[in-house]
Amino acid sequence: MKGMGAMNILKTFLLLGLLSALMVTLGNMFGGQTGMLIMLVISLGMNFFSYWFSDKMVIKMTRAKPLDRKDAPEVYQMVEEISKSANIPVPKLYVTGDMQPNAFATGRNPKHASVVVTRGLLDLLDRNELAGVLAHEIAHIRNRDILIGSIAAMMAGVISFIAQMAQWAAIFGGSSDEDEGGGIFGVLIMATVAPIAALLIQMAISRSREFHADATGARFVRDTQGLSSALKKLEFASQRIPLQSANPSTAHMYISNPLRGGGLMSLFSTHPATQMRVERLQQIKL
Repeated sequence: MKGMGAMNILKTFLLLGLLSALMVTLGNMFGGQTGMLIMLVISLGMNFFSYWFSDKMVIKMTRAKPLDRKDAPEVYQMVEEISKSANIPVPKLYVTGDMQPNAFATGRNPKHASVVVTRGLLDLLDRNELAGVLAHEIAHIRNRDILIGSIAAMMAGVISFIAQMAQWAAIFGGSSDEDEGGGIFGVLIMATVAPIAALLIQMAISRSREFHADATGARFVRDTQGLSSALKKLEFASQRIPLQSANPSTAHMYISNPLRGGGLMSLFSTHPATQMRVERLQQIKL
């Protein structure tokens, strides 16, 4: 567990470094050396903001509200019991009004963590299934996945914004100075590569960590069937009920991919196949 925490810390610094490199490249593309210096200062400020406030930004992006204890006493009891089993502080609970059943965890460490559930999750799942999902999210907190996931969500948003800027610059002629600004071809490359980079960032941190959170969470509640059943229900529902607060920048954080697409989009899925996750759960010996 300690080795995984150290690896996630390393990945976090690599992501922040990548964000800085992208910002500096953008500055050079549009403003030469002066633009590079300005973007370097901005990127340092964004790195600080990402570490301390990325979770608040993610909660705001998904329009989540605090879950009142009197409205969901059983949920609070489950979270408290699972947190005790995981040996971490009890996270804050939030809820969104989305009817698609889903959930995610965010925060910078176990002492400053939150679990967000959708209204559909609370309405659709039975007690064992809900416990399995909550245990999965608490496993992300225990495994220290949440900071890198929150920063990646913020980075994906920034990269998308950079791509939009580059596209507008290409429309209006880009830079007139090939040496200073990189030219129209550089702008077009940036506009093409940036969205792909955002997807690759999300893929890199999501697929393997979902398997590990599934296994860790199942051990917290000593049950694999609840989560297995929940994952099947979530996949079925996600194909029929849209997530109103869906955002490609935060899709990788949810327990089940809230955005669906076939063909080429399946190559960029941020989650392992549900059937594969269920099969791995069935192999766990508690």
